Amino acid sequence: MSNNYCILGNPNVGKTSLFNALTGTYEYVGNWSGVTVEKKVGRLKSHIGNLVDLPGIYELSPISKDETVVTDYLLNNDFSGMINIIDASQLKRNLLLTVQLMELGAPLIIGLNMIDVATKRGIHIDQKALMKKLKLPLLPIIARNGKGTHQLLDALKGHTLSRNKPLKLNYGEKVESTISSIEKHLATCPTIEKRLLRFISIQFLLDNPKIYDFLDDAVLAKIKPLRGKLSEKLNNSIRDVIQNTRNIYIDNLLKDTVEYPKEDKQYFTNRVDRILTNKYLGIPIFLGIMWLIFHITFTWVGTPVSDALDEFLGGSFTDAVSNLMDKIGIVDFLQDLITDGIIAGVGAVLVFVPQIMVLFFFISLLEDSGYMARIATLMDRIMEYFGLSGKSFIPMIIGFGCNVPSIMAARSIESEKERLTTILIAPFMSCSARLPVYALFVGIFFEAHQALIVLSLYVLGIVVALLTSVLLTKTVLKNDDSIFIIELPTYRLPSIKTLWRSTWEKAKGFVKKAGTFIFAGSVMIWLLNYTGPSGFNVDVDDSFLHSIGSLFAVLVAPLGFGSWQAGATLIPGFLAKEVIVSSMAIIYASDESGLVNVIHSQFTPLSAYSFMIFILLYIPCLSTVATIRKETYSLKWTVLAVVYPLITAYLLSFIFYQVGLLFS
Repeated sequence: MSNNYCILGNPNVGKTSLFNALTGTYEYVGNWSGVTVEKKVGRLKSHIGNLVDLPGIYELSPISKDETVVTDYLLNNDFSGMINIIDASQLKRNLLLTVQLMELGAPLIIGLNMIDVATKRGIHIDQKALMKKLKLPLLPIIARNGKGTHQLLDALKGHTLSRNKPLKLNYGEKVESTISSIEKHLATCPTIEKRLLRFISIQFLLDNPKIYDFLDDAVLAKIKPLRGKLSEKLNNSIRDVIQNTRNIYIDNLLKDTVEYPKEDKQYFTNRVDRILTNKYLGIPIFLGIMWLIFHITFTWVGTPVSDALDEFLGGSFTDAVSNLMDKIGIVDFLQDLITDGIIAGVGAVLVFVPQIMVLFFFISLLEDSGYMARIATLMDRIMEYFGLSGKSFIPMIIGFGCNVPSIMAARSIESEKERLTTILIAPFMSCSARLPVYALFVGIFFEAHQALIVLSLYVLGIVVALLTSVLLTKTVLKNDDSIFIIELPTYRLPSIKTLWRSTWEKAKGFVKKAGTFIFAGSVMIWLLNYTGPSGFNVDVDDSFLHSIGSLFAVLVAPLGFGSWQAGATLIPGFLAKEVIVSSMAIIYASDESGLVNVIHSQFTPLSAYSFMIFILLYIPCLSTVATIRKETYSLKWTVLAVVYPLITAYLLSFIFYQVGLLFS
């Protein structure tokens, strides 16, 4: 039987970095809390078992959906041991979870992470003395670069985890008496292990909602009155009494083992935060940084490389493939499909991979440096006016890469109504799939101001999302006030290896989509363009695609892009937004003047921007819709998530274009 180990710790202490180091795989990491929202499983390098990366928690009593994953796992799964990773620079706060894990009583090993950060802050830890007091194996590690992880693997391989009995703190006569009474009732349940009786009793007193799922109704009916009686006897709440006892225990652990600097120094993080989180300068600085990133992406680096790749795919590569097919004797139908359908369609999207990689690199840089957490804090003040908290902005930022993980990241939001609101507005974030559309049109119509135009679309997506949240929270999803608490991580110089892995994995996902959704969409569009009521290889005006596109063209004509070609490209955009560009490449391939010239003749700068607004806001892609269905468990909300963005996109594009005509 394979051993299973799990990693637990507070948010943003390096769990996923450690997971990657121990398994040799890559999972998304970020220098901010809320990155991991579901468990991830990998095989340990030493092949001694599996490793499970669990979401970050501060305590075992869950307050958000992602935290329920942890308590569910600990109560309902068999595992060989736990790795508790703690931040050496924030020992007291991190040890609150450690105490609860010690009370659970499962084999445990401590990974003391960020020793380098603690040292820079002037914090000195007597690791041997602390390990002796804890009576647990304690190993110093630096998860980001893998330092110390080999020793951790050896410890797991040698089974040198704690084998002690569960930690038993004395919570006072009244609490202890109630715990004993609850244990007696729990002992009548044959499914509960004896070692878990005290742990479950304490978690019940703390009102852990997962305990209600774990116990049957008959037992709950007997122990509920015991908690009520205890509350009446105590001067403070049960939670405060238990927490105070734990704090005293932790203070004793840290006494004579940890030495803090005598005076509070102004570290680099504090000094930088004075500027970057300034309530007046913070947002303008963020917009300036994003403008610079887009300028580098579209003007300095990404576009020249994309142009070279476009020239290669559309020229020498296509010619070489055509010559090879002629020599082999492939039938004309398949030759046309491969060159005019697959290469033209998929290739039209692949040429934007360099720009995608440049953008992903800088987004990863901002995440790993710790800057993104500051943006969420800054946005909290603004988002309060729209019925949300800064915690909702974290999934929105993740949406800059892809809307699917951004919707999943909403699990970290405690309020169910705020979580649902965030899920419904997340698709308005301008994901990387829309970037090829922007790149194509800004390169044709706004060459001198590409970065500014793209930035305006990103900002528009955020503004529309916030305004929509007001509508939702004032009508169907009236929210209770929520409190936003986020730990600001220390600024750090991102690891080149981490940046490369993050950029590469995101770009690989983009290319993988080109081999699935975009490939399928390109073939579908080509076949509709190639066939018609009269047969195969028909004139484009007699094709099925022309008939379908003409129908949609009538509907979108008031938006400024009423050609049948533009109407036809919107249909496969539901599969993936990148398919819009591949569809254009296929549809316009029959025109000898080329894609750029045809687009230039059918659009104006005004209608081009209107088209980009529509692409930004209209129906989420198929993967996003499926994720919304999975996360909301509701067909009603899924249908709403499809319908209302379409209406929003139509109205805003209509207003922009019609008002723009008045001034043109």
